[in-house]
Amino acid sequence: MMKTLRTSSVALYGALILFALASCSTPSAGATNTRSAADFPSPPAAKSVSPGSLETAVLAGGCFWGMEGVFERLNGVSDVVSGYSGGAAKDAFYDLVSSGSTGHAEAVRVTFDPSVVSYGTLLQVYFRIAHDPTQLNYQGPDHGTQYRSAIFYGDEAQRKVAEAYVKIIDDAKVFPAPVVTRIVPLVQFYPAEDYHQDFMRLNPDYPYILYNDRPKVEALERTYPALLAANAIPAAMAPKPAGTWHGLPVVASASGISFPITKTDAQWQEELGDARFRVLRQAGTERAFTGDTWDEHRTGTFYSAATGQPLFRSETKFESGTGWPSFSKPVDQGAVVLVIDRSFGTERVEVIDSSSGSHLGHVFDDGPGPSTFTEGTGLRYCMNSASMIFVPDGAKAPPIVTAYWLAGSR
Repeated sequence: MMKTLRTSSVALYGALILFALASCSTPSAGATNTRSAADFPSPPAAKSVSPGSLETAVLAGGCFWGMEGVFERLNGVSDVVSGYSGGAAKDAFYDLVSSGSTGHAEAVRVTFDPSVVSYGTLLQVYFRIAHDPTQLNYQGPDHGTQYRSAIFYGDEAQRKVAEAYVKIIDDAKVFPAPVVTRIVPLVQFYPAEDYHQDFMRLNPDYPYILYNDRPKVEALERTYPALLAANAIPAAMAPKPAGTWHGLPVVASASGISFPITKTDAQWQEELGDARFRVLRQAGTERAFTGDTWDEHRTGTFYSAATGQPLFRSETKFESGTGWPSFSKPVDQGAVVLVIDRSFGTERVEVIDSSSGSHLGHVFDDGPGPSTFTEGTGLRYCMNSASMIFVPDGAKAPPIVTAYWLAGSR
């Protein structure tokens, strides 16, 4: 399953504004701090332990995919499991947790040998690399209490280390704002569904991973190379996109991507109808000036007609004169996947939605720049009207959009 955009359906339109503000940004690992890695405060002294003894740490800080990807690379860590903590057993399921109303946080349970890597060192990586501890209920594009910053301590020793380390960091003024991480007792940890486990390792080229999580792993490798396990696969050796195009990753083929929403051709055709099926699932192109959104000028959001995934905001739409809806950028770069398209004897860059791999259109580099269009990027995302559903701000979202947000699709 892919986390392209992750937010609670409770604040649908407010979240869309946040996504628009954050679009086309490249996240950095952790929060912006005022110290170099060498000067980042060390954790409290570790207790003496017998070699070979194992302990566990439960930590929450946004998407558990990235947290898992960071901690599984540390020497002394034998296992990392993605899961949920903070709520009841009956609610420990992704679709429910994604609503933001269960009390659960996405978390990881780290099993480690404290004689090799101390609990304090895990917290050092947690605060410095894995997430931004100055943000409470959001990390990057993910908003809601289910993405909160929290340490679930297993005993009094862990509590004391965590509280002491937060004070050390705050006193040193490492970050421009205080650490807001909640330090609370661990009641229970519930492993997440199988498809969430080892997600970053198994899906290194997913757009969400590339934009939000891979930078964290690369930062870990640069910042704390001595902490890495000998068998840790460097991020640089993981599969990469075929290349870049105007700074954006482009894959050679989408055939190797396991999209979160999959259906048979018969199911797609029944749900979409012939016209949308031809465009979305067979990469067809509608005739210019015939679509129902090419001349749409109201303020609102354009969603994938296949899945209800948010794709573009009206503020980024401009008149291209082509007869197809044209945009300067998506609501979030992870909302789309760019694929090299060599059909019809030429090379273009195809745009597909990252929730189902459905064809949207193509992107070209002949768009307006910021000097002529406030939201201009120099790119033109030329989309098919048939591939999208437009919802004006304030209007009731259609069932497909509501279902997408309720499912917490990423």
